[in-house]
Amino acid sequence: MWSTPPLGGIAYQSVLSTAAPGARLRQIGWAAVLVSMLFGLSACAGRGEPKPTRAVQPQLARAHWVTADGTILPVRSWWPTGRQPTAIIVALHGFNDYGRAFEPPGRFLSQKGVAVIAYDQRGFGNAPGRGWWAGAETYASDLLAVIGQIRRRYPGLPVFVLGESMGGAVAMVALTDRDAPGVSGLILSAPAVWSRDMMPWYQRAVLALFSATLPDLELTGSGLKIQASDNIAMLRALGRDPLVIKGTRVDAIEGLANLMDLAQARAPRLRIPTLVLYGERDQVIPRPPIDALLAKLPRRPDSRMAIYPQGYHLLLRDLQARLPLEDMLGWIADRNARLKSGLELRPNAGQVSGGR
Repeated sequence: MWSTPPLGGIAYQSVLSTAAPGARLRQIGWAAVLVSMLFGLSACAGRGEPKPTRAVQPQLARAHWVTADGTILPVRSWWPTGRQPTAIIVALHGFNDYGRAFEPPGRFLSQKGVAVIAYDQRGFGNAPGRGWWAGAETYASDLLAVIGQIRRRYPGLPVFVLGESMGGAVAMVALTDRDAPGVSGLILSAPAVWSRDMMPWYQRAVLALFSATLPDLELTGSGLKIQASDNIAMLRALGRDPLVIKGTRVDAIEGLANLMDLAQARAPRLRIPTLVLYGERDQVIPRPPIDALLAKLPRRPDSRMAIYPQGYHLLLRDLQARLPLEDMLGWIADRNARLKSGLELRPNAGQVSGGR
């Protein structure tokens, strides 16, 4: 199997992998686990992430987003040229990635009349606190505030949320909050819902041990044979991108695991139209957590699931990205219509209802 050559010391696919809580830690080996136990490295507690201290009025500008606590998060957007958009998508990137992840899909969607707004979440890209985990509730609160700003600024326009991988988990947590503003729909692209109860026992054990003893330790996925996309040129470019995080703190991995636990648990409360997109060749999020998610989602005639036989984890940047993007556009236009690709799996149904 082809895998990305190490760039900047790691393979990009491994960095993004939400399988990291087990796969990365297994690289270190049980010898390191024993050493940490023998020498009582629990004294190496994390320093704690930097916390903004001032309260301000949230403001969403063209190139930045000022949160309620004064944190400034970079914003990128793609708008239709010369016409009013038919809908607005708020897009959330995946783990160790940042808002530029949506540049290719953003350009495509904007040409079709749909605007896309993406921001760097705290600790990622050019956002403050690089490498630090801000917490599931903080990420969710940021998203809800952005949605509120957009709805006030563009009244009457349908607002959708698109979450890729970790971004999907954040969106699920946010949109199941009792105070969440209404949106027209949620799009989950390979959502990070691999909760601890579906991980092997050794992954849970090693993650718990390292979280308690070495929270500051930075791990890479160097050597893992994980392919996140068939778009090799894109993967290489991301591997060279200095804003993609290459070494991940143990406490950030634990935070991601906590987020995935929460997202999977909240799935039954997701009572809005939902489109789930998943690639059959996804080597990052295994199929069982996705099946568990589908089983928990409330039955709705306006929710859909599509499985792409040639799709990888980074579906919206794969070589066949046009297929899920066209499905997204069709679903946004009519959430009760069949998906254009025909690769539709009804949530709770257990099999594809059409095919190629």
